[in-house]
Amino acid sequence: MEKALWYLFAGSRGGENRVRIVRKLRDRPRNANELADELDVDYNTITHHLDMLVEHDVVEPSDHDYGKLYFTTDRFETHTETFERIASEVS
Repeated sequence: MEKALWYLFAGSRGGENRVRIVRKLRDRPRNANELADELDVDYNTITHHLDMLVEHDVVEPSDHDYGKLYFTTDRFETHTETFERIASEVS
């Protein structure tokens, strides 16, 4: 998981936006529209980043298609110290 976190947040373009997304989702679950509005980022960009985060088991979607909420995964939550260390270097 640590390698995936380094890749997602420090080793690829968009890492700063992904950090911002994860921080919002750690506060409370949100859908892609809410994230786009709150972070002032295009909806398509948000969905791209969410897809990347889902692929690497950082976030997971709810079962609903319309207004799908995203949550951080239990696996990610066990690595929050690593996330914060990486995020401090990116932000």
